[in-house]
Amino acid sequence: QVLLVESGGGSVQAGGSLRLSCIASGRTFSGYAMGWFRQAPGTEREFVAAISGSGLSTYYADSVRARFTISRSNAKNTVYLQMNSLKPEDTAVYYCAAKPSTSSRYYLSKNEYDYWGQGTQVTVSS
Repeated sequence: QVLLVESGGGSVQAGGSLRLSCIASGRTFSGYAMGWFRQAPGTEREFVAAISGSGLSTYYADSVRARFTISRSNAKNTVYLQMNSLKPEDTAVYYCAAKPSTSSRYYLSKNEYDYWGQGTQVTVSS
């Protein structure tokens, strides 16, 4: 069992930045691939970014590539999402997710993840 707790959400004007954090319980954090997803009202949860257990492999949705950066500190059991140049369409609840993985893979589908955090609200005003 892995417990995930997100933080760092808030309200920001368009063009601003936020840094989300997700801390995980347990002692084998490097054995989990991690992902960030988001869900706006009335829409399905969508993929944002993913990172392998080692942190060496990452992948981004086209809508956030070059603006968002996913990273992790396995020493701190934490995955981060640095969000720059925020747009109103980035407004959503952001969730982190974990999947046990001993490979260098990352995962793009929400259906592949086993554990989820409670989410943190990000609101971007124009």
